[in-house]
Amino acid sequence: MSSTRTALVVGGGIAGPVAALALQKAGVEATVYEAYASTADGVGGSLAIAPNGQEALEVVGARAAAEAGSIPLHSSALSFGGREVELPQLAGLPPMRLVRRGELYRALHDLATSQGVRTEYGKRLVGAEEDAGGVTARFADGTSARADVLIGADGVHSVVRKLIDPGAPDPGYTGVLGFEGVADHRVRREPGSQTFTFGRRAYYLYWPRPDGRTGWGANLPQDKPMPLAAAREVPAEEWLRLLRETYGDDDPGGDLMRSTPAENLQVSGSLHILPHVPRWHTGRMVLVGDAVHAPSNSSGQGASLAVESAVELARCLRDIPDPSSAFDAYERSRRPRVEKVAARAAKTNTLKAPGPVARVLTPVLMRVLLKTALDPEKAFGAEQRYRIDWDAPVRAAESAAT
Repeated sequence: MSSTRTALVVGGGIAGPVAALALQKAGVEATVYEAYASTADGVGGSLAIAPNGQEALEVVGARAAAEAGSIPLHSSALSFGGREVELPQLAGLPPMRLVRRGELYRALHDLATSQGVRTEYGKRLVGAEEDAGGVTARFADGTSARADVLIGADGVHSVVRKLIDPGAPDPGYTGVLGFEGVADHRVRREPGSQTFTFGRRAYYLYWPRPDGRTGWGANLPQDKPMPLAAAREVPAEEWLRLLRETYGDDDPGGDLMRSTPAENLQVSGSLHILPHVPRWHTGRMVLVGDAVHAPSNSSGQGASLAVESAVELARCLRDIPDPSSAFDAYERSRRPRVEKVAARAAKTNTLKAPGPVARVLTPVLMRVLLKTALDPEKAFGAEQRYRIDWDAPVRAAESAAT
């Protein structure tokens, strides 16, 4: 029987509430501690929930809530150099779901609250101490909390990661700034589709909306990272001027940028990727989600992997007597999978912010990408068909997931 009865979950984004729900299902009382004073309603752009992520949400009863208001993406295409290729879909799987990040935060928070999970706001973690009986978290407001384990679900700039290992890597800059908008321009494609486009100067994607307008996301190359607060201090009209200059000669990129009102522009700031993290846990503290594996947004798997890891962590704590052994099993089951996805995404990311050599090789790289993308089973089958068997018992020596 597991000795873990209580948990502190640091971070109230996506992985945190899902971890709390999964822990509750596993018989562990979890409280979420969020650094900000309230939920992140309306914050952030859109993200995709892949079929594997949808299945992981189903384990904790969150699938319907997370998908409410989302856009199902039944088809996709890749565009490069004026050539558009329809990408085949994996057979027998539900479509990807495009959802606003802020709406997903709210849905997961509301569900967790309705299930009895308590969330404490304004609790910015500054330190933690472990001993034989548990772990004590200290917050910036002078308060503290104690439990059997502490779970760091505090994102790519994780405080818990540095508490576990002061030498842990910082997030790396992908070389692009993220933007999202809604344009008053109708594209030729139908709602339920998305198009990944490598424009003349930069990458963007777009999707028709049911209301006739078009949603889009852009990755604008920039040499140095820019903090989100600084990026949002720049007037929207100034960013739109730069976006229109960058994408002005692209079709339909130019029309999308020119028809986007300033009030419809969402600035996401620098996009980061997390390098290999050597240590995922100590005896009483462990990392989950973007705090330990944050692949490039090129993967389309960031949120789904975070949800999977939250569920798998709870499963290990349920079945393995001591936390340290449970964390070992959790890492063995998750590390190979998440690092494989990150490696795939890194290859695509090179095309979004190419250096001098990559720019010369881009036509060759695109042909390779097209060839791979046209075999979806080979490219994404293992990723999207992955399922967590919640009812199966976990053993301390459980083999790694594929």
